[in-house]
Amino acid sequence: MCLVQKYNVPGPRYTSYPTVPYWNNDTFSLIKWKKSIKKNFEESNDSEGISLYIHLPFCEYMCTFCGCNKRITKRHDLELPYIRAVLKEWQLYCDLFEGRPNIKELHLGGGTPTFFSPKNLEFLINGILRKGNIAKDHEFSFEGHPNNTTEEHLKALYDLGFRRVSFGVQDYNPTVQKAINRVQSFENVKYVTDTARAIGYTSVGHDLIFGLPFQNLDHIEETIEKTMLLKPDRIAFYSYAHVPWIKGNGQRGFSESDLPKAPLKRAMYQKGKEVFEKNGYVEIGMDHFAASSDALCEASKKGKLHRNFMGYSSSKTQLMVGLGVSSISDSWYGFAQNVKGIEEYQSLLENNIIPVYRGHILNDEDLIIRKHILNLMCNFSTSWNTTTEKFSELPDVLIQLKEMEADDLLIIESDTIQITEKGKPFVRNICMAFDLLLKRKKPETQLFSMTV
Repeated sequence: MCLVQKYNVPGPRYTSYPTVPYWNNDTFSLIKWKKSIKKNFEESNDSEGISLYIHLPFCEYMCTFCGCNKRITKRHDLELPYIRAVLKEWQLYCDLFEGRPNIKELHLGGGTPTFFSPKNLEFLINGILRKGNIAKDHEFSFEGHPNNTTEEHLKALYDLGFRRVSFGVQDYNPTVQKAINRVQSFENVKYVTDTARAIGYTSVGHDLIFGLPFQNLDHIEETIEKTMLLKPDRIAFYSYAHVPWIKGNGQRGFSESDLPKAPLKRAMYQKGKEVFEKNGYVEIGMDHFAASSDALCEASKKGKLHRNFMGYSSSKTQLMVGLGVSSISDSWYGFAQNVKGIEEYQSLLENNIIPVYRGHILNDEDLIIRKHILNLMCNFSTSWNTTTEKFSELPDVLIQLKEMEADDLLIIESDTIQITEKGKPFVRNICMAFDLLLKRKKPETQLFSMTV
């Protein structure tokens, strides 16, 4: 049996541990969540600062590959009421802090952040920054749609301190674009890329996806060839996560028979990796490649790469506050997710209630496992040379990993695991060996996308 067939199983992407389906909501409460926020702020604001993620959920069109929480609408009069709710939520968090927050990271995600007008984005960001201090080494970024990101968007956000932008490209083939309802030309992508660089953005990223409906190896090669013409600083090369049982009708615009099988997806990844590395990009963690001059690459070399619900980051903050519908916050000691409905979100904030509806407070075991999974996802290695890094079921984990070692996916030493080059595409599978909650309670129905 080939490795792709052997290890292609449903598995988490590990933007958190515990993963969301294994959060213990029964022991979670808003009171406990507020305490964990206060504790982390006191410990880390002065030394690390905090991260902010702001979810802007509106899109004018439904992209059928998308798994994000969004509202499809062309009503731009919804922008300001939503922004005012986000600023109210931010005020409620600031009321918990003892002092002004040092904002180190700020990211606008969606939905489509560039659905919002430049003027309204200025209003939002100025409202956020008015309550905090901008850290000296801050990193502000946003996700832009090539079809509606204007020069005015780019200039307005640049003037507010944004220096990084990522554009969702996905694939350039017309058949694939039509299937996922994301039709955009190379000329549009080139325009926004060139314009961002001319304005002064220091990191321009392109997001590509392999495994989309009707996609084949020729499509991937064509997309990558065009991508190399523009030389983005970062490339996110995602495996399409097909989870229609979670995302509803959004991912049912095509049949599963239209999707590439696992061996073809693996070949797509290999082709991308080969071309990226040939052109000077370095593989960073999972799904990401960066130019050798990019901050993400530098952080990876120094072992300072961090991963959270915003993805990979070149700087580490233990406190991440998520604002907006469905956003997830991370206090290091706990997670909390906001309600997903816009009307409910706004109603709770009108009543001065932080709009979380579920979460998890980490226990001592969770914190240890979380560190190991973060190490594996960021550095492709982990170790347990101190008692604070050991846990009772570690011997069982190592036994489970022996088969992966026999397949040359990793190397086990006395107190260290090192993932091999061959094993990098299977990092999710390796992390699953450490996932004690997943092993103790295997899901009765499929919760996660396939690992290949």
